[in-house]
Amino acid sequence: MEKSKVWFTDFRTTAFGDSITTKLQKMIRFAGIGNIDMDGKFVAIKMHFGEMGNISYLRPNWAKAVVDVVKQLGGKPFLTDCNTMYPGARKNALEHLYCAWENGFTPLSAGCPVIIGDGLKGTDDIEVPVVGGEYVKAAKIGRAVMDADIFISLTHFKGHEMTGFGGAIKNIGMGCGSRAGKKEQHSSGKPHIEDELCRGCRKCQKECANGGLVFDEACRKMTVDQAHCVGCGRCLGACNFDAIEFDNDTAMSDLNCRMAEYTKAVVDGRPQFHISLIVDVSPNCDCHGENDAPIIPDVGMLCSFDPLALDQACVDLCLKQTPVENSQLGDHMHEHGFVDKHDHFCNNNPESEYKSCLAHAEKIGLGTREYELIRFK
Repeated sequence: MEKSKVWFTDFRTTAFGDSITTKLQKMIRFAGIGNIDMDGKFVAIKMHFGEMGNISYLRPNWAKAVVDVVKQLGGKPFLTDCNTMYPGARKNALEHLYCAWENGFTPLSAGCPVIIGDGLKGTDDIEVPVVGGEYVKAAKIGRAVMDADIFISLTHFKGHEMTGFGGAIKNIGMGCGSRAGKKEQHSSGKPHIEDELCRGCRKCQKECANGGLVFDEACRKMTVDQAHCVGCGRCLGACNFDAIEFDNDTAMSDLNCRMAEYTKAVVDGRPQFHISLIVDVSPNCDCHGENDAPIIPDVGMLCSFDPLALDQACVDLCLKQTPVENSQLGDHMHEHGFVDKHDHFCNNNPESEYKSCLAHAEKIGLGTREYELIRFK
């Protein structure tokens, strides 16, 4: 496979010159986003709206810059993300939308609607075949994501406590999975039910097609029949009280590989474009209800038609940076007994690992790690 092109520009602007968002627009046009036929097409722009309390997520200004270009090209854009597997402010569409609105994402600020990709309870998904998949044969993707004619990812590149970093592949693969799809990536196991949280409403039982949930009439609580439960995760979305939990017990390499395969399911055979901003590089995911100081300085904006090449380029640029002293990464590097892994992301979260994701993504044909970095001024 020949090298993929990745375009890069820094965050520098001149007095009385273009704004930084205009610079982004010029770069993505220079990179060829206009070669995609968007006329009259629905365009899904996948991004993270930020957990409540976190302020390192990409602001609506960035989304509007991309939205405006899509509309100028005749497209019908919408911002999208799917509900989370874990309890929080984004586990169903109502709370997710309120979170997005409070974080500034409205049709006025972003220039287009926000649509939660997997519906009200995270159960509106579609099974999408993974060509060449070794871990996943059919990925559970939010229906609105797959209903779109064109797919664009807009990613905040940052650290991550499990996958080392959160880049385009994580934004797409994990982010576009329904609640059941996220469960499939995170866990090979089966759920358990927290008795004190279960209200006995039995709504979860209606979602179970395998007899895996049994209602205890005596204590008015739901229980899991381990013999019949297949671990599909459909019950997760049905519970309004966070009583059903799956342990995140998948090995890190398995999680990475499944995430790459979910990404391939989303983008395979459809017009696509990917943008990543290396800014406010927090040590952990934007799913946290807080964000620590950046671990490295701001680097720049990148885009590509290849999400794998884009992630690889972002990693390479980040590893060239000097760590910020007063940060999680800086603290770890000064700890007694610190072992330098010569990798900012592995030093930042020593239990994390990301190389298996990039390797597997290349193996299954998602893209290539070989790229040509084209600097745009």
